[in-house]
Amino acid sequence: MESLKVLIPTDFSVQAEYAYLMVKKLEEKIPVEIHFMHVLGVPDTVTMDKNGNIQTCGEISVDYVVSQKTIAERKLNNLKTLYGSDIQSHLELGKLTDKIVSYAQNQKFDLIVMGTKGSWGLKEKLSGSETQMIARQSTVPLLSLMCDRSDLIIENILLVHDFSNPKNENLALLHKLIKAFNTKVHLLQISKDTSETNNTSVFAKMDEFAIANSISNFEKHVLNDSDVENGVIHFNQMQEMDIICIGTHGKGGLFHQSATEKLVNHLFKPIISYHLKN
Repeated sequence: MESLKVLIPTDFSVQAEYAYLMVKKLEEKIPVEIHFMHVLGVPDTVTMDKNGNIQTCGEISVDYVVSQKTIAERKLNNLKTLYGSDIQSHLELGKLTDKIVSYAQNQKFDLIVMGTKGSWGLKEKLSGSETQMIARQSTVPLLSLMCDRSDLIIENILLVHDFSNPKNENLALLHKLIKAFNTKVHLLQISKDTSETNNTSVFAKMDEFAIANSISNFEKHVLNDSDVENGVIHFNQMQEMDIICIGTHGKGGLFHQSATEKLVNHLFKPIISYHLKN
């Protein structure tokens, strides 16, 4: 059976515990290689060699960084005591989002799993949650969640997409979940035009998309709503989905927020975000 190589970034909070419990849910059906990673936030002028020795240019105390490193290493070792010796742990220095993204990509992880507190209002506009930033930057799929989903039964996955140009997308992770959990995929397009003519056209495009991406067990839906975020929320209220899967072009920012990033910050459902092909 195909396995998953999963990275769980941790700040040792309850949100990281949620991420681990979600991975254990996946492990019920899929062999999983679990890696925890903690990023010690320090300036670029602080470096660590392969032997773990710290160097700085003097603007920050070496002793301080070493003490923080020691504390983090102890906490990482405690995770092995808590979760078992099979898990692997890593300590990196630098900027949180950059290190998570680069490490996941360079080490060829299949999935990043993060618990998040979400983000609303001014904080969202100015900086956004770390999870949102990773969804924007990472080419490795991200599974994010805001609460304990250890009781989750993965039977229905909602795939939100613009089906106007059907093509093969980066859905390797979705296929692994479908195969392992025998899930049904619900294809959803949010549209302001729900005329019969439009719906017929969208459904035909969905069929093309399903063929291009080798999806056989699926249902097709079109929902009229003001935007994608509200459409997903309202659809989920009508038809309870277990996981939301949505692509992003990775172009969010202060003047443009993607629907994917809004959902990552606001929706109390596990969300898989992946990068769409150009």
